[in-house]
Amino acid sequence: MNILVSGGVGFIGSHVVTELLNAGHNAIIVDDLSNSEITTIDRIKQITGKSNILFYQEDVTNEATMKDIFSKNQIDGIIHLAGYKSVGESVSKPLLYYQNNILATIILAKMCLEFNVANFVFSSSATVYGDKLSPLREDMVLGSTTNPYGESKVISEKILSDLVDAHPSLKVSILRYFNPVGAHSSGLIGEKPKGIPNNLMPYITMVASGQLDQLKIFGDDYDTVDGSGVRDYIHVVDLAKGHLVALEGLKQGLSIYNLGTGRGTSVFELVETFQRVNQVGIPYQIVERRPGDIATCYADTSKIKNELGWEAKLSIEDMVRDSWRFFAKQESD
Repeated sequence: MNILVSGGVGFIGSHVVTELLNAGHNAIIVDDLSNSEITTIDRIKQITGKSNILFYQEDVTNEATMKDIFSKNQIDGIIHLAGYKSVGESVSKPLLYYQNNILATIILAKMCLEFNVANFVFSSSATVYGDKLSPLREDMVLGSTTNPYGESKVISEKILSDLVDAHPSLKVSILRYFNPVGAHSSGLIGEKPKGIPNNLMPYITMVASGQLDQLKIFGDDYDTVDGSGVRDYIHVVDLAKGHLVALEGLKQGLSIYNLGTGRGTSVFELVETFQRVNQVGIPYQIVERRPGDIATCYADTSKIKNELGWEAKLSIEDMVRDSWRFFAKQESD
């Protein structure tokens, strides 16, 4: 199939495109490079040995541009990953997150109708569950979220649900991510944010390398095993394979799946594992909690395992090892 991947040069997108190409699909990437680098495409080609990637440096929220791209290409499906993703930034810049994330979903949904594209996989988030008690299940009724980023995903999910109600022939899969970390085992692609990282793992690698003085751990007084926040960290390669399984398993109507490991790991446990596996120290400082953060968040992954046969395979040790390998390779290149 010819799959349009919005945000396909980013951390998750590059791994998704890699899995698509390895499975014999073609990729059409739309990415504005606001938090990614064009050289990633050459790295994907190097990993896969495939050159069937068409790239457009464009903003998905530009409807006229998207119409032009769809009119010039035979597109069989969409994997929509593009969007702003920092919980903390969304609290301080809510309008930016609502406008960008929701508008991108609306425009791609319109393209489905206008160009008869029935297959749609949407990148959602565990933040849609708000502060509900873990393990989190797909059949939970969504209430209020704790931040505008999560709310932008809830609204996007609602848009797609209403779209399927109005057009039952569509095949839409919503994937609720937990916490993607790690990198491709080749060390060629991984998480390389511009500026100071918002996510934990790239921050850890920068501290480990000496580029940052210390890691800031946001709170040690949560009601968890050691006081630090507990999250369901999933290797980005497992996450990417989940997209492929969801795409190839699409069925008429709306499906919703968690993508996680089903296990919670605390920040302190993650830091300890990174130090132990990579034999490097991580100095840290405890600071105040971040607005919008919750204590514990991990998935119930039984639905996607039972319906599509997918489950995460890679461990926390794999995640920290691959993250450090990617970082070290970037520094040596």
